[in-house]
Amino acid sequence: MSIYVNKNTKVITQGITGKTGQFHTKKCLEYANGKNCFVAGVNPKKAGEKIFDVPIFASVKEAKEQTGATVSVIYVPPAGAADAIWEAVEAELDFVVCITEGIPIKDMLIVRNKMKAKEAAGGKKTLLLGPNCPGIITPDEIKIGIMPGHIHKKGRVGVVSRSGTLTYEAVAQLTELGIGQSTAVGIGGDPINGLKHIDVMKAFNDDPETDAVIMIGEIGGPDEAEAAVWCRDHMKKPVVGFIAGVTAPPGKRMGHAGALISGGADTADAKLAIMEECGFKVTRNPSEMGKLLKALL
Repeated sequence: MSIYVNKNTKVITQGITGKTGQFHTKKCLEYANGKNCFVAGVNPKKAGEKIFDVPIFASVKEAKEQTGATVSVIYVPPAGAADAIWEAVEAELDFVVCITEGIPIKDMLIVRNKMKAKEAAGGKKTLLLGPNCPGIITPDEIKIGIMPGHIHKKGRVGVVSRSGTLTYEAVAQLTELGIGQSTAVGIGGDPINGLKHIDVMKAFNDDPETDAVIMIGEIGGPDEAEAAVWCRDHMKKPVVGFIAGVTAPPGKRMGHAGALISGGADTADAKLAIMEECGFKVTRNPSEMGKLLKALL
């Protein structure tokens, strides 16, 4: 089993005709069951056309009605990406993956508040992954996003990370050691995003085919600490933890928009200490993630 997506998931690509959307949709179509999974694209100006034999529709709602898709992936440029997320939410999709980097924080605040209000009024809850994330992959079944497919191997270890590159790093280390992955999830590095570490850890905990997890965080924000405390009380599976940014100076933004430490409980050292207290096997060296996990298994 996998979390969130599998070989039967039907996906709409929003922004399929742009340069980035075309490049990555082609790679996703070529990976595992991609040809059956990627069933529609959206571009109001090109409705009725096809790209890579994928039909293009005028709206997400229409694409969903015609194909039965329940998931969308967004490569729309930053200025229109929050609107694209909201269009997918309004179309009542189950899961939306937003790859776009650089969406204005105000736009994300607005769309997140609208999503919360819709849910509070009894509307359907749409899960959002991202923005500014590499996406999600269930090896040998489906990849939705920009991760390199060839480094993944089917197996029973979950990976969740705020950093795209460190997601690939953990996966590559596991594969090299002969350890496969159930699902790898990149949650993205923006300060206002959808799924958090805690949500993904709950999903891995509930998944009977995930035996252990690597959780990778960054400086800034309380998310990793909250996930660690939840895991201390509920997680039935071993977890390896790593936090990027041990050497980052307080008050300086590093890389991701969300990676800004105030110097308190959101430093790498503070997060690593909390994770260790909560029973994680932590490392300060990213090259040891795979070996640590192998030792736990």
